[in-house]
Amino acid sequence: MKKKLLIIEDEKSVAKQLRWGLGEEYEVTIASTVEQARPLLRSGAFPVVTLDLGLPPSPSTPEQGFALLEEISSMSPPVQVLVITGNAEEGNAIKAIGLGASDFYAKPIDLKILKIILAKTYRTYELEEAYRQLEEQGRRSGSLCGMIGVSQVMVDVFDRIKRAAKTDYPVLVTGSTGTGKEMAARALHDLSGRAKQPFVIINCGAIPENLIESELFGHEKGAFTGASRRQLGKFEQADGGTILLDEIGELPLPSQVKLLRVIQESTIDRLGGRETISVDVRIIAATNVDLERAAEKKEFRQDLLYRLNVVPIRMPDLSERTEDVLILAHKILQVDAKILGRGQVSFSPGTLGALVGCRWPGNVRELQNRIRRALATTSGKVLHPGDLDLAEPSSVEKEEKFYTLKKAREMAERKAVQQALGLTGNNISQAAKLLEISRPTLHDLLKKHGTLLC
Repeated sequence: MKKKLLIIEDEKSVAKQLRWGLGEEYEVTIASTVEQARPLLRSGAFPVVTLDLGLPPSPSTPEQGFALLEEISSMSPPVQVLVITGNAEEGNAIKAIGLGASDFYAKPIDLKILKIILAKTYRTYELEEAYRQLEEQGRRSGSLCGMIGVSQVMVDVFDRIKRAAKTDYPVLVTGSTGTGKEMAARALHDLSGRAKQPFVIINCGAIPENLIESELFGHEKGAFTGASRRQLGKFEQADGGTILLDEIGELPLPSQVKLLRVIQESTIDRLGGRETISVDVRIIAATNVDLERAAEKKEFRQDLLYRLNVVPIRMPDLSERTEDVLILAHKILQVDAKILGRGQVSFSPGTLGALVGCRWPGNVRELQNRIRRALATTSGKVLHPGDLDLAEPSSVEKEEKFYTLKKAREMAERKAVQQALGLTGNNISQAAKLLEISRPTLHDLLKKHGTLLC
């Protein structure tokens, strides 16, 4: 089956020559104007395009070709563009490559050379397409309901969440502040059979002790001073769905007794009410407190802990999942830069090293806050360590360690590739240019070292 090739060329004699010379190997389609080319390009049927820069209505200048090339570079799926033009000035070639062209060939055309360049261009497309598929596969396996992670500890967390979501058992999510406990709880709900029902959150540590039972179980009119009407509690609001009891360690002991009854009997009593109400609610509790120790100190009921801790899920600190730091940082940067209309913003090589080297006591939330602060206080396209209040990593290791020459080369190679990908937001073509290597060579390095995408 012939490969499809779109030739954008306004000179009829040249177009005829290309159709005749390439017709045996390629299914050739000709477009002589930008207006003819656009719908063909948008169809996604042509992985490779040859483009003449001099197009009507100004065939003597490269402006129309450059404008179309800029459009093509933003199209999806990506298209490989080989610029073939009589405008052979070096500046035009540099600009074309900068706008996304894969190669540049000056007229007059030698069909033998052109066929070699086209074969290379198609090979590059095939490699990048295969890599995009691998990247998409990695993206699917490296995320869960908005949570991102490729480290083994997060893969294990994702697997545990998926398994727990198939049951209605109570789940206790533990972890330090900023590790994503609420996101884990939401994932449990979204992956469960209750996904279309309410997901209700109550922060047990943010409500005054004298109001917590009213918030949880509701009250009748006149139940206490100020109760001017009936109010449904969080459990009734969550009926049929899921309730997240955040900061469960802050729940007062008297309320813990009543919560224990809800778990045991699936019923509640509104304050001031005479009627016992049945509720069907999946309970998820979350805390950054060591409940085992709290139970030993009689600050948390041991029997309630047993009831809540049927399926324990611990969210790891960011320091335990260093493989995820750059992935998270780039995702946060891309999303927030887009919201702010900042365009393409990237991290400097020094920032990448500082991000990985930081301990992140505030975990993902601290990482997010630092990136947002940097975006709010800078205007450049590259974020440096100082923009995130991070120290530039020292170029001299405090402890010297011996490596074989082969190992040292591999480490330097891996680091250079990762930094180039970080600077370009995972753009393979731009990263290859930074590294001064070809894209196929970069693909080989990615295969050799495993995915280094940030």
